Amino acid sequence: MEQKDYILREISKIGQIINAIRQLLFGGSDLLAITLESQIEEAKGMLLSEMNFDLDKFLELEKEESEKYLHSHKGFNVENIEALADCLAQIGFNGRFDNSQIYLEKSLQLYELCDDQSKTFSVEREQAKNCLRGKVSNT
Repeated sequence: MEQKDYILREISKIGQIINAIRQLLFGGSDLLAITLESQIEEAKGMLLSEMNFDLDKFLELEKEESEKYLHSHKGFNVENIEALADCLAQIGFNGRFDNSQIYLEKSLQLYELCDDQSKTFSVEREQAKNCLRGKVSNT
């Protein structure tokens, strides 16, 4: 019972951290003076300090290694993986820097992982994947 409570707390914690990062990156307009790149660096720091999740390392991993890395962090359920995919897609679409393509490709991988792990079909996820495929194939 205690282990189940621990896992549920970890799932909730990861969801809250990803939501906080999304709010930091794409939330209100009060952060206009801060560049997207510095916000991304702050988000990476949050992931590393709060969850020991190294986003730079994760972005470099191949598909199978990425899945193993995610599963090595307790709390990455389908909902949290999809939230991370949303965040990476937003960075890729809003980023006007050299490696924004990497964010888009990794986001697409994560959405596909969600499809593999989820028992339900998601129209929103399918739309996001189609949008990403179009963007990834155009570059």
